[in-house]
Amino acid sequence: MRKRIILKLGSSTLTRGTDHLSRGKIEDVARQILFLKKEYQFIIVTSGAIAVAKQFINLHHGNQIAVKQALAAIGQPALIKAYQEVFNDFGLKTAQCLINNNDVNNKLSRENIINTINILLDNDYIPIINENDTTATEEIKFGDNDKLSALVAALLGVDLLVLASDINGLYDKDPKVDTTAQILEQVSSVKTVQHLAASTKSKHGSGGMQSKLIAAEICEKHNIEMWIVNGFKDNFLIKAINGAIPFTKFRI
Repeated sequence: MRKRIILKLGSSTLTRGTDHLSRGKIEDVARQILFLKKEYQFIIVTSGAIAVAKQFINLHHGNQIAVKQALAAIGQPALIKAYQEVFNDFGLKTAQCLINNNDVNNKLSRENIINTINILLDNDYIPIINENDTTATEEIKFGDNDKLSALVAALLGVDLLVLASDINGLYDKDPKVDTTAQILEQVSSVKTVQHLAASTKSKHGSGGMQSKLIAAEICEKHNIEMWIVNGFKDNFLIKAINGAIPFTKFRI
């Protein structure tokens, strides 16, 4: 039986830290999934709708959150279209799922999410999940889908959650100010590393290490392994699975 992996792709990863969506990075993800699909089933939790919209338009009227919600509404169709076009080139079938924290907290909605995703996976579709930013503001302000990906991981009881970020992993010191900082390759308890969460965020993402540790806490509670991997690297997931790059494992 194939193991299930949730792969969370942040905005900074999908843009490679630029102002534009990187189709090359989506191709990199598709190529890896194709290579690994005999052993693993994949669910993608994606950010990037707002970043995609910013490529085409600037909105100036309204409060900051409302503007971001409007940008998400504009960018989401273009984002899912990019996934569909690229993945189709690799013979991979995709399906869009828009959910939010309220859906995860509602009993009936939880059952619907589980049933829908299971049917998609059983029929060889890759669910591509994003938060419904038009109606939910928490992800826009805080989580960059880190928390959502952990909640979905817990809901489905997956084997592994991988957070693809713009950093190699969790460091024992702030690598931006201390050149002696080392990656913590294994963490057995989130409580022991809470003090290492930095308040800084990436240019395009709305998360940061704090949101990743919140996700790790959820995974720890539900006995799910979680990795933080540098998604900027080509073949980052294959390399992580093979131990070819440094990254952080939150192991239960």
